[in-house]
Parts: sequence; structure tokens; C-alpha cells
Amino acid sequence: MNIPANAIIPEGKLTDYLLVPRPWDDKSKFLARAGFTIDKSEQLEQAIRKLTTLSEAEPDGSNVYGGFYRVEGDIVGPNGIALSVVLIWLQWKLDGTFHFVTLKPAKGSS
Repeated sequence: MNIPANAIIPEGKLTDYLLVPRPWDDKSKFLARAGFTIDKSEQLEQAIRKLTTLSEAEPDGSNVYGGFYRVEGDIVGPNGIALSVVLIWLQWKLDGTFHFVTLKPAKGSS
């Protein structure tokens, strides 16, 4: 299955979480290797959407909110460097919409 093109990616997930240095579970340094920065958050969103439309989503568990799906592959940054990532999506049980949860480095990529 593929995640729909209209899946929801909250801007804050990019600008207040993934692209901001954090004392714990920091992903900003990993993403910066490919040129993704806070002022280029739209490029990260585009890369996430591109990978999501090109790759199959695999079921990855569920909870009271809905079903999780995982998409694995490479995103290419503004500087042309590719990063191997795992994207996690949640299909809300309430209305069936898909919401971006997080991005993590693929094993061996961090």
C-alpha cells in the first residue's frame, strides 16, 4: 500500500522537532548532513513526500489511535547527499487520515 499524497505533515513536526537540535533523540545533525536546515523545512517535507509516494508502506503495529505504517528508503537533500531513513505514519482510526509521526535514520545510517 502507498500513503496517500494528501497525508498530513504538520509543519511543527519539521520546524519544532526534526530540524531543531535537541539534547535527546536529536535528528537535526543527521538531516544537516544532506543540507536540511530549519530554513529549508519545505525541502525536507518535499523529500519525505517523494519517498512516501515512491515506496510501499508496510504495517508496523497499532494502538488505540490507529495503525502505524513504515516507509523505508533514501531522501536526497538540497546538497545532493542521500540519507537512508525510516518514516513512520499513523492512519487515524477516527477518520482514516494519514499523519506523519517521525523520521529516523535507517539502521547503520546514523
